[in-house]
Amino acid sequence: MAVTGIGGFFFRAKDPKALAAWYLEHLGVGAPEGQFVWDQQAGPTVFAPFKADTDYFAADKAFMLNLRVDDLEGLKASLAAAGIEVITKPEWDTMPEVGQFARIHDPEGNPIELWQPASQA
Repeated sequence: MAVTGIGGFFFRAKDPKALAAWYLEHLGVGAPEGQFVWDQQAGPTVFAPFKADTDYFAADKAFMLNLRVDDLEGLKASLAAAGIEVITKPEWDTMPEVGQFARIHDPEGNPIELWQPASQA
């Protein structure tokens, strides 16, 4: 008997409906209102607790959502066109065998890491 994957990601929001709509519109994440299941493509998932004093993401946030993408450059362009700040840093891409990364924040300030695995580059 073993866990086969992550079954859901649940978090608090000031405006759950608006935030769900933002994720669906800009990232294709989630399901339309009234539906609850998002069928996603199988692939690698990283599950990694960080030290409480990590500087990998903001100290006032308990989590950072990492989303696997298949066209990071295209998504970055789409997000920027929608007025969403996209952050990149050369040090995030120092291991080409892992892939490429970018960061954004949702309207409530939650950090989102976008990851294009090397196998999809």
